Order: sequence, then structure tokens, then C-alpha cells
Amino acid sequence: MVGPATAPWKGRNKPERQGRRWATGWSPEQISSRLKIDFPDDESTRIADEAIYQALFVQSRGALKRELVACLRSGRALRVPRARVGARGTGFVADEIMLSERPAEVADRAVPGHWEGDLILATGRSAIGALVERSSRFTMLLHLPPPESPQERVHNGPPVSGQGAEQVRDAIAAAIVTLPEQLRRSLTCDQGAEMAQHPRLRIDAGLQVYFCDPQSPGQRGTNENTNGLLRQYFPSGSDLSRYSADDLAAVAQTLNSRPLGWRTPAEMLAIYLQERQQNTVATTG
Repeated sequence: MVGPATAPWKGRNKPERQGRRWATGWSPEQISSRLKIDFPDDESTRIADEAIYQALFVQSRGALKRELVACLRSGRALRVPRARVGARGTGFVADEIMLSERPAEVADRAVPGHWEGDLILATGRSAIGALVERSSRFTMLLHLPPPESPQERVHNGPPVSGQGAEQVRDAIAAAIVTLPEQLRRSLTCDQGAEMAQHPRLRIDAGLQVYFCDPQSPGQRGTNENTNGLLRQYFPSGSDLSRYSADDLAAVAQTLNSRPLGWRTPAEMLAIYLQERQQNTVATTG
């Protein structure tokens, strides 16, 4: 599948503001884990992810060269942390749909079908929706094209590249109903205004929605981590409205084909569905 077109490399110290290279983009941790699957009998292929990191940064004297920075998810040449911003709160969330009321099976990740959702925002408040399954980390991206008629830009207002809560609701419903019923149990998100249509979403998609506490992005840890991965393909300084639905599908396929421990997200969901089908046949037989 062909990925999104990227801009030429320009600028010296802000590569995160340019469209970086379309690449498989495996992290050292994923490479280390995948080697055990691809070469189970070859001990010489074993290497720790930290050893890969140290080899890269030592050879570059503490900072990566421009060619390597272009392939980083974060776009940062130095290994330094960056603070994350908190989520904003709104008044449409009732007590009965707060995170504290979410079933215990969601927290332990034992049962697939529980999702986390968020919007990725960039220049001009352009936006892309992201849904991540908590158990497998399988990712679906939501295309939110600009409206036909320009919207008035309001400071700290909703994304102008979509129709707000109604478009987000429709995009989530259209994506989630393509899955088997057992893979659409719940959705956890922050209290952004784009989720104001959650009662209708529950009816249209049969998806129970739960909300995190204000200023608590860590309660959607899977989603936050995935957003960091997605910034490799959709930098903060770019216009997200230029990406097509096919571009988003290509990025999602890339994420779902990267190993998470021993298996890729796509493999983990496929194994779960196969086992469930076998159990159903054994029960009915």
C-alpha cells in the first residue's frame, strides 16, 4: 500500500515540522522482540532494545544525524522527555459514564473489544481521529475532511477540518460497525467537545462510551502512546486535511503490522477471532 506523500527535507533543527519519510518505522524495542519470532532458533540474533539505542546515539556522539532524525517518530535528535498537555473538560459528561463506572475487564485488557479514542490536531485545527483497541493495540484512523463551506475559526474552538461532534460521531460509527460485535464493547475518551454526540453513538454503533477525568491523559495511556507513534506520519506543524482516506489506511496498516512483543496487533486480533469461532463451533456442535 502506498503511503502519504511527504515534503522535501528543509530546515535545520525542526524536522518534526516537516513531513518525514514514509518508512516502516519500527522502534528498537519492536525490532528486538520481533527477532525472537523471525529467528527462534538463532541465539546470535538476540539484542536488547537499549543496546540498539546506545549504538545509535554513541556513534552519533549523543545526538542523531539528520538522516536518522528523519526516521524518528518524535523527530527529536536528543533523548529527552517532553511534557504532555492535559485534556480539557466539558459539561456534557454524566457521572454514570465516567471511567470509575467502566467494567473491570476493560482495565485488565483480558477481553478484546474495548477501545480508546482521540483526535490528533495540527495546523489550522485540522484533525484526524484515532481509535486504538486496548488489548491488541490495533489502530483505526478516522478521515475527517474539511467542510465544503469554510467554518469560522474560534480561539480554542473545535477542529475546523471536520463538522465537529456530528462528523466525529458518524466517523466512529462507520469504522466500528465494520467489526464483529464482540470487538465493539466500549470506547474510552477524554471530555472533548467532539464527543458531545456520544448518546447517539451508543445507539448507532452499540458502543458504550466512558470518559476520563479532566486533565488526565494518562487514563488513556494506550491512545496517548499511539498518538506519539502517529506523529511520525502526521507532524504537528503539518496540515492534516491534505491526507486522504487512503493515506490514513496505509498508516494504520503500517502500525498494525508492527510487532508488539511477540505478535503484531493484526495478528493478535486474528488469533482472538479464530479462537472464538472455534469455541462457537464446538459449543453448537
